[in-house]
Amino acid sequence: MGDLLLVRHGETEWSRSGQHTSFTDLPLTPNGEDQAKSLAPLLAGRPFALVLTSPLGRAVRTAELAGLTGTVRDADLHEWYYGAYEGVTSEEIHRTHPDWDLWTDGGPPGPDGKPGESPEEVGERADRVLSRVAGALPEGDVLLVAHGHFLRVLTARRLGLPPSEGRLFRLETGTVCRLSTEHGRPVIAEWNTRA
Repeated sequence: MGDLLLVRHGETEWSRSGQHTSFTDLPLTPNGEDQAKSLAPLLAGRPFALVLTSPLGRAVRTAELAGLTGTVRDADLHEWYYGAYEGVTSEEIHRTHPDWDLWTDGGPPGPDGKPGESPEEVGERADRVLSRVAGALPEGDVLLVAHGHFLRVLTARRLGLPPSEGRLFRLETGTVCRLSTEHGRPVIAEWNTRA
């Protein structure tokens, strides 16, 4: 049975400032590009049964700079839909909604048809991804290149936890995480690994 490797895309202007970034497809900063390139030695020479990326440019570019080939874009790997909170920091949200918590309240619907998502809706997407990769894991390692909040929810679901427990797993930009198994149970084997 292979391991499930998770890569969070490199830094963008909004990941650096703490602004919620879902639909806004910002490019990597120069530092983000360096982060992505630095992943190559961690992933080189490792055969993957499947490599999936979010369709967003920051994830696709991270995969390219990390030297990954044969990637397949998967719409379910899209970042959490923040809706009305797109481009807004948690600090700004708390000025008008002091009790708001992404992990319990989700993102409210926004303008221009940009939906918000609840933790449960993000969890459903994560479950679909996990279901898709389950068939490839017996053949070897699987790699997902995506986004911070989404990958945190996916980790919670892989470990058998509710989506809201993704709050327990802080995930840095430009890092690799490895979910493995021990005695037949999913476990975290590595987290926020950098070159």
